[in-house]
Amino acid sequence: MFIVRVNRRHGFTLLEMIMAVAILATMAIAIYRFVQSNMVAIRLSSDAIAADARYDGLREVLAQQWQSLPSGKGALLGDPFKLNDRERDEVRWICGVGPGLMTRYASGDFVVTLHLQPRKESDGFDLGFLRKPKDDSSLTNANESWIPLIEDVRALQISYFPPPTYGNTWVDRWPYPNLPTLIKLVVERSDRSTPWEVVIPIRRTPFSQFQQ
Repeated sequence: MFIVRVNRRHGFTLLEMIMAVAILATMAIAIYRFVQSNMVAIRLSSDAIAADARYDGLREVLAQQWQSLPSGKGALLGDPFKLNDRERDEVRWICGVGPGLMTRYASGDFVVTLHLQPRKESDGFDLGFLRKPKDDSSLTNANESWIPLIEDVRALQISYFPPPTYGNTWVDRWPYPNLPTLIKLVVERSDRSTPWEVVIPIRRTPFSQFQQ
């Protein structure tokens, strides 16, 4: 007597295939969203680091420039301005080639102004340097050049702390021939809810002398 064994091999049913495809699709979507969120976080972090680096660079340039200025009439002057109830202060100084001009290939002295320039595509400002030859007495801006430094800021407020002979409180204007002891910059950033603030020492203070 012969016994015939029949091996029955069942394939996947349509329902099983649909479920497998659905599971794989769900996993693929989850992986894609995870990778996408991480890429966005990395990009935002890189943008934030780059933006902070520009502000750090601005601080270094201003500190190097202002600390090298000699005392004298017109060496550094500051005035408060407003536009649409937003601070738009300016400070200007006289310098030759170097950080203030952002070039080594200029002759003579220039008047450089830390200035906010309105943006065309928004209601913000670009922060940069305006430079003009010191001996240029023309009423036009033909010989004036613009050096953009930081894009799209909301406002700029500048304060000055005077030497003891002028007082001991911060002032918003600097018309004096001597240099201030400290200059404080407050920049309202469009990419942050809190402003960027820095205090730059111009003259040696008792604390800095002790540190030296």
